[in-house]
Amino acid sequence: MITEEALPIYQTMLNTLDGTRDETGASPTSWATWTRAWTAEENRHTDLLNKYLYLCGRVDMRQVEKTIQYLIGTGMDPGTENSPYLGFIYTTFQERATFISHGHTARLAKVHGDMNLAQLCGSIAADEKPHETAYTKILEKLFEIDPDGSVQSFADMMRKKIAMPAHLMYDGIEENLFDHYVPVAQRIGVYTVKDYADIVEYLV
Repeated sequence: MITEEALPIYQTMLNTLDGTRDETGASPTSWATWTRAWTAEENRHTDLLNKYLYLCGRVDMRQVEKTIQYLIGTGMDPGTENSPYLGFIYTTFQERATFISHGHTARLAKVHGDMNLAQLCGSIAADEKPHETAYTKILEKLFEIDPDGSVQSFADMMRKKIAMPAHLMYDGIEENLFDHYVPVAQRIGVYTVKDYADIVEYLV
């Protein structure tokens, strides 16, 4: 949920990419329009998850909100270097990862009897699928138009490894908070090393 809340970071990242950035903040170009529309759709996921956590009463929302503010303030460095090739490889990977992790969370919630959370995360996963499809088609077009540049960029991103969007997450106390999250997500099956490897294989 905290990762979803850091949406301003992701729009900022997309607007660093050469040739596709929104030059004015309200540019009518296709790329700029797509980025704003994608952001607006993702914002619904943010609102839904935030409201669920608030209403369930089981989470320290003050601490959650602090962590969100720190994460947005810290930002992220996905290693895309202003390159639309690297940027769209990254976003294609991440959209599939997000689809998978929300799907896993939905299944876990169902197993543990929280049907509301299961339905909520299932709906978000379904909403992520068209985003993944769109970014995958963009990537396919890049490979069609410039296979050499696309292969080199793909190899570059795989060497760097795909940094998770919340890799700089901080709660005001723990400097390496994300390092604590990763083994928990792996252990309970929200997002695993196998999922990462499967995404690489899928894209290849």
